[in-house]
Amino acid sequence: MENASKALIIAGAILLAILIISLGILIYNQAAGVVNNNAMSDVERQNFNTKFTQYEGTQRGTTVRSLLQAVLSNNLSQDDNDRKVVVSLKDGSKTENIITESSTSAPTDKISTGATYKISFTYGSSGGNTGLVDTISIVKQ
Repeated sequence: MENASKALIIAGAILLAILIISLGILIYNQAAGVVNNNAMSDVERQNFNTKFTQYEGTQRGTTVRSLLQAVLSNNLSQDDNDRKVVVSLKDGSKTENIITESSTSAPTDKISTGATYKISFTYGSSGGNTGLVDTISIVKQ
């Protein structure tokens, strides 16, 4: 009888040890999932890009000014430089970055409201912004 009670105590201790180890593995896997999931999901990436891609193609100057305001608003609200957007303007043979990661105002005076502009995008392919709009190119027509 004494051996049977010792066997039950040992079996209970083994089951308790297995339960504790399983719980530890479960917590570890959940924590690893959170750490590895710091990148944006496809939906988040699409929502981020939509703020800018709606302006793609040939646009009038007033629409381009709205785009510059949207980019500036995005850049000021982002803490991560990988999610900030650079805007370059090509006017004739002259190309310049009119909005950078550190810009605090949109240079709307460089965009003529009556002119036509072609807007295109470059998407990031390295770092934390894979698939996000990285650079917006504006070419005066």
